[in-house]
Order: sequence, then C-alpha cells, then structure tokens
Amino acid sequence: MSTPIPATYSDIGKSASDLFGKDFPVGAFKLEAKNTAPNGVSFTLTGQKDTKNGAINGELKSKYYYPKRGGTFTGSWTTGNQLNGQVELENSLAKGLKLDLLTSIQPATGNRNVRGGFTFKQPGLHTKLYVDALKGPIFQGDIVVGHEGFLVGAEGFYDVLDGKLTRYGVAAGYTHPEYNVALRVTNSMSAYTLLYYHRVSSEIEAGAKAHWDSHSNNAQVNLEFGAKYFLDRDAFVKGKVDNNGRVGIGYTQALRPGVKISFGGSIDTSRLNENAHRFGISINLES
Repeated sequence: MSTPIPATYSDIGKSASDLFGKDFPVGAFKLEAKNTAPNGVSFTLTGQKDTKNGAINGELKSKYYYPKRGGTFTGSWTTGNQLNGQVELENSLAKGLKLDLLTSIQPATGNRNVRGGFTFKQPGLHTKLYVDALKGPIFQGDIVVGHEGFLVGAEGFYDVLDGKLTRYGVAAGYTHPEYNVALRVTNSMSAYTLLYYHRVSSEIEAGAKAHWDSHSNNAQVNLEFGAKYFLDRDAFVKGKVDNNGRVGIGYTQALRPGVKISFGGSIDTSRLNENAHRFGISINLES
C-alpha cells in the first residue's frame, strides 16, 4: 500500500478542532452567497453583523482558474477597504510543488504587505516555507512527516532583523479512519492542547479537548467535550460543554441543494441571570 500524503501542519488534529469550532455561529448574523460561472470563475459575497455592537463587515471575492497551467488567481475587496490578491501555481514546475504569492493593500492608509512562498508535498512529507517581505522580513516554515497513521511536525517563525526565532511549536498525532488523537505545543512551547476525535457510528461523532497555558495566571487545565449527531442526511445537531460551565449548541439544516442554514448559541450556566449568552444565525447559498 502506498504511503499517503500527510496533513499540513495546521491540520494536525483538524477533525477535533472542527468538531468544537465549526457550525456554532454565535454572536453574529452571517450570510455567504457563492456563484460559479460555466467557465469555472466563482464569486463569493460574505457579510456579517455583530449582534453586540451592530458592526457590519463584508467581503467580495472572485476566483479564476487556469487548469491547463495549474494556476489560480483570487482577488477580494473588504468593507474595511482592503484589497487582497493571491496567485497560486500548482504542479506546474514539479509534481507536488505549489508556488504562492499573496498581496494586500489598504488605499486609505497605504498599508501593504507581500507574502510569498511554496508548499511541497509527497508521500510521507508535507512542508511549506513563506516569507513576509515587508514585515521584518519574517520567514515562516513548517514540516510534517507521516508513516502508517503517525504524524510528527514542527513550525517556526524567524525574524531576519532581530536574528531570532520569534515563535515556534511542535505537534504529533495518530490518524485512524474511526478516530484520531493529536498533541499540539504552541506559543514557543508554552501552551499545550490535547485533541481527541472519535467517529462512534455513521450518525454520531464525539471528541474531547484539553488545554493548558503555562503563562496564564490560571493554572487549571481547561477541558471541553463535544458531540455531533446526524438527524438525517440533511440535518445535524452539535453540542459542547467546558469545565467553566459554558454550553454551546448548534443546529444545521440543508433546506435544498445549495441552501444551508445554521443556528448557534453559547450559554454561560454560571451566569444564567446575566446578559452573558450569545446567539447567531448563518445562511449559506451556493449555485
């Protein structure tokens, strides 16, 4: 059996991270509409209104594909008047190699940034290296090696002007079709996160998360438990609870092909009589 390409460094423990982080649209009303033209060009409009302060943020994004050359161009414009551009070239110069260039500018302030780099992936290896040309410059790199389900990775940020590593971390995990476990050590080896995910059945997913920050004034370990239950092929519910008494709930329903709506809530059971609870709605449209 051939060796698969391992996950990228940021995706180690992704199944558990998604279980706790996705499909809980709390604190905002969100709308995303995506349309793809016959030639493959896609346009995406996203908007979000904060339920606390009423602030509205949005982004208009377009993506153009050049499949013959393995190229992709993405451009976007935000309500904060920031223009973003990204050019990707994948498998053109070598199999498994992707070149990436990202630029951003704020016309009102003149702030800008240029970031470029590459990603290289082969069976058993996934690595990338990027440089922020106008910040430092700062080099960011990570690497993951995998074998028979085991993953080991490391990342680092190097500031050329200061001549030192500004941030680094390591991660390790094991992936199985029905479960996976991962340990991530971040913030220059000061924060520890243990993630566990289990697909109990075709209808039920469950997970646990433990986090400890050695630099925090609070010495306790934060624990969180979550689950996802598929009601049918078009709907599922999610729930999570942590050791501080915060409960998260989410419900997602596919109304018809291309239309999905999600409801989310975060309830602080230790402050039931206070205005400490958050709710939200997310609507996704795609055609």
